[in-house]
Amino acid sequence: MAILATILIALTALLHAGFLVLEMFLWTGPQGRKVFRMTPEQAEATRVLAANQGLYNGFLAAGLVWSLIASPPEFAVQLKLFFLVCVIVAAIYGAWSVKPRILLVQGGPAILALVFTLLAF
Repeated sequence: MAILATILIALTALLHAGFLVLEMFLWTGPQGRKVFRMTPEQAEATRVLAANQGLYNGFLAAGLVWSLIASPPEFAVQLKLFFLVCVIVAAIYGAWSVKPRILLVQGGPAILALVFTLLAF
C-alpha cells in the first residue's frame, strides 16, 4: 500500500508541475490554447491569471515532493495528507466553477493517493 501511495503522490506532483508549465509558460502558445480551447485573444487576456494559477500548482507540486522526502515518517504523513487534501479541494472547486472533468484529471490521482496513504498508515 505504501509503495502505491508513494507512486500516486509522485504522479500527482508531476501532474501539478505540468500544470505549472502549461499555465505559466505555454498558456498563450499553441499548446496552451489547444488544451484550454482559447483564441489567441482569450489567452492573452487571461495570461496573468493563468500564471498565478500555475504558480499555485507549483506550490502544490513542491509540497507533495517535500512530503515524499521529509522525515521523520510521522511528519511526512502529515505533509502528505495536508497537500493531498489541498489538491482535492482545488479539484472540487475547479469542477464546480469551471468544468466537472477537472475533478477526474486533477483530483482523481490525489484521491487515490489519499486513500492509499490512509490505508498504508
